[in-house]
Amino acid sequence: MTGNQRRLMKASEIPDFVDEVIAAGCDISAVAHNMYVIGDVEEQEQAKEELDRIGEKYGDRDFLKLEIVAYLRSIGTFVDVMPEARH
Repeated sequence: MTGNQRRLMKASEIPDFVDEVIAAGCDISAVAHNMYVIGDVEEQEQAKEELDRIGEKYGDRDFLKLEIVAYLRSIGTFVDVMPEARH
């Protein structure tokens, strides 16, 4: 690859990507049906070097966001956000 081109993550790599993020010490969870988060700020700071390595290994994954969310939900790693009931 030349210049600023990053490798594109393959959909088939999603389970391995998730496993490596967890092994790095970060919780990774889907939020609702359209987002995911990788740990809290403290976890990210403690695992920065490992997360950087994982990011380089798997490359650009932005276009797979919904597939990653679906995978996380399929393994029970999600938080559903419900709007507060108004009284």
